[in-house]
Amino acid sequence: MMRGRFRVSRETRSLTIAEALFPSHSALITVGMGICFSIVVALSAQVSIRLPFTPVPVTGQTFAVLLAGALLGSRFGALALLFYLLEGAGGLPVFAGASAGAWHLVGPTGGYLFGFVLAAFAVGWLAERGWDRSFGKAVLAMLAGEVLIYACGLFWLARFVPAGALLSAGLAPFIAGDVAKLFLAAAVMPAGWKMLQAFGLSGR
Repeated sequence: MMRGRFRVSRETRSLTIAEALFPSHSALITVGMGICFSIVVALSAQVSIRLPFTPVPVTGQTFAVLLAGALLGSRFGALALLFYLLEGAGGLPVFAGASAGAWHLVGPTGGYLFGFVLAAFAVGWLAERGWDRSFGKAVLAMLAGEVLIYACGLFWLARFVPAGALLSAGLAPFIAGDVAKLFLAAAVMPAGWKMLQAFGLSGR
C-alpha cells in the first residue's frame, strides 16, 4: 500500500525547468546551479534604494528569489538561498549595498533574508506540482512566496521598530514594486516552458 502511494506521488510530480534542461544532473551540477542562483540573488541585491524612514531597503532580490524556487524546485531553490546567506555571513559583499557580515542575519532585515529560503522552497514545491505552467497559477505560487517573505520579515522587524510603525517600515513602501516583480516572475515561467517545448525539452 505504501509503495503504491509513493508511485502515484512520483508520477504526478511535474518537472521543473532545471530538471527538464538537466534530466540526469549530478550532485556537482546541482551545487553549481545553487551557487549560480545565489550569485543572481546577490547581483539583484545591488539594485538597492535606501529609504530614510526604514532600515529595510528596496531591492530587486524578491524577483530573483521567486525565480530560483520556480526554476530549481523546492530543495535546490532553498539550497541556492542558503548558499546566498552563507556567502554574506562569511564576508562576501552579497547583501544590499555590497555589504556583508553575519550581523545581517540577526539585524532588522534578518527575517526577510530567512524568508527568502522559505519562499524559494514554497514556490519550488508548487512548481513541482505544475503551478509554473500557466500564468494564473504562477501568480498564485509567486504570491505564496511573497507572503512568506513578508511574514518572516515583519515578525523579525517588529523587534526593531515600534508596533505602530511596523507596516509603514516593512510592508507599505514595497508592495507596488513587489507586485510588479511578482507578475514579471510569473510571466517568465510559462514563457520558459513554451521555449523548452519548441526545442522538445519540456518533459512532463
